[in-house]
Amino acid sequence: MGGSDSEVEKSAQKEKEKKKMQALAPIAKPLAGKKLCKRTLKLVRRAAEHKCLKRGVKEVVKSIRRGHKGFCVIAGNISPIDVITHVPVLCEESDIPYVYVPSKEDLAGAGATKRPTCCVLVQTKPSKGELEQGEQEKLKSDYDQVVSEVNELTASLF
Repeated sequence: MGGSDSEVEKSAQKEKEKKKMQALAPIAKPLAGKKLCKRTLKLVRRAAEHKCLKRGVKEVVKSIRRGHKGFCVIAGNISPIDVITHVPVLCEESDIPYVYVPSKEDLAGAGATKRPTCCVLVQTKPSKGELEQGEQEKLKSDYDQVVSEVNELTASLF
């Protein structure tokens, strides 16, 4: 009997994944694969812990316009899509790498908010104060790894 429970959970998980993929917007490219998505959300979670995160379209756009550098993570299941269509253009103009993740709920969970989030901007330095050296290097190495993978993904698209 114990084996069937996990199978039921697995099929429920697969259904959830399928629903997420159906809700994706057609412009959600470059879309992070499973592994990159996990890594990206982990980076967002770590950045949120150290207050190196800008949440929501308004904050992200403001930061980009002010010339702050970072890495933009956009949710792919936003409706209406018009809310975020200008963000990738801004990112490209400012040479900021960006990637789409399948779910705004997952993005919010990683960003330590209960409210579903359209996009976040991960920065390597907190807006106020300083990080400890070790933490800073850890965040920077994670950041660099994810950004290089996203750049490879983007290069394969265009």
